[in-house]
Amino acid sequence: MTLDTIKTRAAQAARQAGRNPDDVTLIAVSKVQPLDRIQSVLTQGQRIFGENKVQEAQSKWPGFRETFAAVDLHLIGPLQTNKARSAMELFNTIHTVDRFKLVNTLIRLAQDIGTCPQLFIQINTGAEQQKAGVLPQEADSLIRAAQDGDLPVVGLMCIPPADLDPAPHFDMLRQIAQRNGLRGLSMGMSGDFETAIAHGATHIRVGSAIFGDRVPA
Repeated sequence: MTLDTIKTRAAQAARQAGRNPDDVTLIAVSKVQPLDRIQSVLTQGQRIFGENKVQEAQSKWPGFRETFAAVDLHLIGPLQTNKARSAMELFNTIHTVDRFKLVNTLIRLAQDIGTCPQLFIQINTGAEQQKAGVLPQEADSLIRAAQDGDLPVVGLMCIPPADLDPAPHFDMLRQIAQRNGLRGLSMGMSGDFETAIAHGATHIRVGSAIFGDRVPA
């Protein structure tokens, strides 16, 4: 599959849902991808990318940013508090704010640095023990804590359970966002991004469908 194919499918899904395709942001998930594949996608005009790990992103994106203008980098993997400052300095958006300790760290660092990336609160919609994200019943409190700390919370993110229909999880995320006055919905990956768009996704995170299978680290 190609970048253009994904863009076409995303636009069609948006139109079928009665939405403007321009309201859906495609994040090309470049984690664990060889530099030549990333450069190829950059050359095709894609500028919005997602990375899972701060250290991996630090090793490759400063160089790409010197060559390609206006790269918009999103952290879509778990963020440790001891990597928070580095993440804030490297990424334009962080999708994985998921606990009070991290919120408090980001508040302190934002005051110290004087700026902060856009933030999504990650919700563990399936209440899976092995997965990051605040539980749905604690989401409102975490969102409020971040907003009270003047953090730029723009939306919510989720990763539905792999073996279940994602639609109810996308609906849950949308409902939590609506009652908290948030518009951004980061949801949908290679296998379900069209369903996510139908349920209101504003950001879709597509990796293998653009780059091919990941290369093991």
